[in-house]
Amino acid sequence: MTRKIALAAAAALCLMVAAAQAAKPAVASPPVPVNLDRTALITLVDTYLSALVAHDPGKAPLATDLKFVENVTRLQPGEGLWKTASGVPTTFKVIVPDAVAQSVGFIVMMQENVDGKTNPIQVGGRLQLVNGRITEAEHVVVHAVRESSLKNLQKVRAPLLADVAEPYRDARSRLLYIGRRYYDALDLNNGRLAPFADDCVRMENGMQTARNTVPTEAAGISAGPGQGPSLVGALGCAAQLDTQTFTYIDSIDNVRMIAADEQTGLAIGFSHFRHSMKTKEFHLVGVPGRETYTMNTAPFDLPAVHIYKIWNGQIHEIEALGFTTGYLSKTGWE
Repeated sequence: MTRKIALAAAAALCLMVAAAQAAKPAVASPPVPVNLDRTALITLVDTYLSALVAHDPGKAPLATDLKFVENVTRLQPGEGLWKTASGVPTTFKVIVPDAVAQSVGFIVMMQENVDGKTNPIQVGGRLQLVNGRITEAEHVVVHAVRESSLKNLQKVRAPLLADVAEPYRDARSRLLYIGRRYYDALDLNNGRLAPFADDCVRMENGMQTARNTVPTEAAGISAGPGQGPSLVGALGCAAQLDTQTFTYIDSIDNVRMIAADEQTGLAIGFSHFRHSMKTKEFHLVGVPGRETYTMNTAPFDLPAVHIYKIWNGQIHEIEALGFTTGYLSKTGWE
């Protein structure tokens, strides 16, 4: 009898354990990482910019811990362009997707509405993703686009958007490396520190600043009284640096190459230029008829975005934008 009772008790215990195990919730498997491919990253930019114009952060895949900076100021979703953007990009849009880094950068022309007035704006931006959600977003916005520059911001230069033929494509890591070299060459005023092609053209805020056919005041350094227009704007990207024309730049900080696309040969970088302007007169080298130039301006910073078109190991096109802000300003990412 005792043996039967013991067996019954053991059976009951087994049933209780089995029931408890059945009731216990299964341990969830770790989520499978979500990585966007090149096409999806390009589509994401369109989705994000449309959400900006709709003034609705809920229409973009934002992470709950999103960090968002606009014009070196930390903001919250719903602030900045989330309030003022009023028109999505149409014909001027350059996107640099990077599926390896899960990052995408862009320079576009949009519209914003402030106090009932609609104006064109130039926007450089980047989105960083983790598991398909945007964890970092950054905008560099040029709110006051020069009227004279708008003609160059209607349509993207064809070479920037063209795919690079397979024999001339550079690996992603090399694209990032070459783009980073540009900042070294500019900071040290040495055109040999970056592999500029002879046909390199640079556009900044819609203004052509290298290889101009005819030198103009807008294209080069402002000439002094009686000196005539500068020839610097007619020079190529490398030759300009060798003239020491950019020595007014003290340093280039917070340089970040954030994305590169082998298919189009594009690489995009963000940076923060510092100008103390302690010196007002600067010496030039190798510019006919010009030995010095003067910049009588207050100290300032210039946060900037640069997109480089690279093929066969050389920089052929540069599209850049930046805006002026207070000297020694923070970056927003401290």
